[in-house]
Amino acid sequence: MNAIEKISKFVGGTFSIWVILFACLGFFIPQAFVGMKGDISLLLGIVMFGMGLTLSSADFREVFRRPGEVAIGVVGHYLIMPLLAFVLAYVLRLPPDIAVGVILVGCCPSGTASNVMTFLAKGDVALGVSIASVSTLIAPLATPAIISLLANKWMDINAKSLFVDIIQVVIVPIVLGLIVKALFRRAADASVKALPLVSTIAIVLIVAIVVAVNKAKILETGPIIFVVVILHNLLGFGLGYGFARLFGMNLAKRKAVTLETGMQNSGLGAALAAAHFNPIAAVPSAIFSVWHNISGSVLATWFSKRE
Repeated sequence: MNAIEKISKFVGGTFSIWVILFACLGFFIPQAFVGMKGDISLLLGIVMFGMGLTLSSADFREVFRRPGEVAIGVVGHYLIMPLLAFVLAYVLRLPPDIAVGVILVGCCPSGTASNVMTFLAKGDVALGVSIASVSTLIAPLATPAIISLLANKWMDINAKSLFVDIIQVVIVPIVLGLIVKALFRRAADASVKALPLVSTIAIVLIVAIVVAVNKAKILETGPIIFVVVILHNLLGFGLGYGFARLFGMNLAKRKAVTLETGMQNSGLGAALAAAHFNPIAAVPSAIFSVWHNISGSVLATWFSKRE
């Protein structure tokens, strides 16, 4: 194992710590990151390109081998998290911009770290990867449609513009990653070893930028956003587990569905919020990025002890 691989493995294994560190840097020295606010989509595109490099036919083989179980995970994800976000926003009477930000992160596909958490939890990794891949690939249709349905109570939503943005920052980089992998397999396989490092840098920068840009708003509305994000994530884990159990899944599969349900691609949420709504709408995504990696790590550790 060379130096890059060792560093990449270390950074990937301490991902939660780096997210928290850069969130703090964004808050306490915002001037270092505010100038990068136009780079959020580019940074997310880098993460998605890396995802394309790592995808293989095996990831989609599970979709055809057990389509029912993958469908349960994907439907559960896009049913539970958006509805939870809507209920929390309505019951807690959140201001419009924050309500839309919470619903937006709830409508995003599975998080980029959920597969790692499923592995640490000794869950069904193949199922988790398939759920994450399918939820990401259908995001251009699912995310704008669900946001338009649920967030119209608070403000008008331009679903077409959201669709175009998701294609640009998610699907195009993934497809480019797949093409590069097909054309330059040896180089692509070698570069994959450094992906945890590259992806971590991109994600923590997104978090730092969003926190830096919204420091004043976080000081003003931070407590309620923290409460909503924590409730959203923890209830998502609980309902995801119950949803999988309802369909008779074994424990390993329940672990995968639970983690794929409760962990969101909050980087996408931050990018979309920054591009389409008031900057404060990106704060729930930034806080979610920090929190779900902490809660996901704790849950994965707890799950790993239960066979």
